[in-house]
Amino acid sequence: MDHPLIDLISARIAAAEAEGAFDNLPGAGRPLPPCDDPENAVLHRIMAENGAVPEVVSLSRELARLRAELREASDRTERRRLITEMSLLEARIEIAKRR
Repeated sequence: MDHPLIDLISARIAAAEAEGAFDNLPGAGRPLPPCDDPENAVLHRIMAENGAVPEVVSLSRELARLRAELREASDRTERRRLITEMSLLEARIEIAKRR
C-alpha cells in the first residue's frame, strides 16, 4: 500500500529536481559507503554523531573503572563493595549481550 501522501511527495521531489536542488551534492557520482545493517543505518549514524554507545560498551567501561578502583583500594569494606558492584555489572553485561 502506498503512502497516503505519495503524490504530494513525488511532486515536491520532481519540483526540487527541476529547480536543481539535487545538483552538485557532496558525494554525487560516488557509490554509497558499505553498510552492514541497512535497516538501522540511520539509527547507528545518529547514535555515533551524538556519542552514544551500546549498553554493553558503557557497562564494560564502568567495569574497567571499578577494576582500577579495586586495585587501588586497601580498605576491606570498600573492596567488598567494589567486588559486589563488579559482580552485578558482570551479570548486566551478560544480559545485555544476549539481547
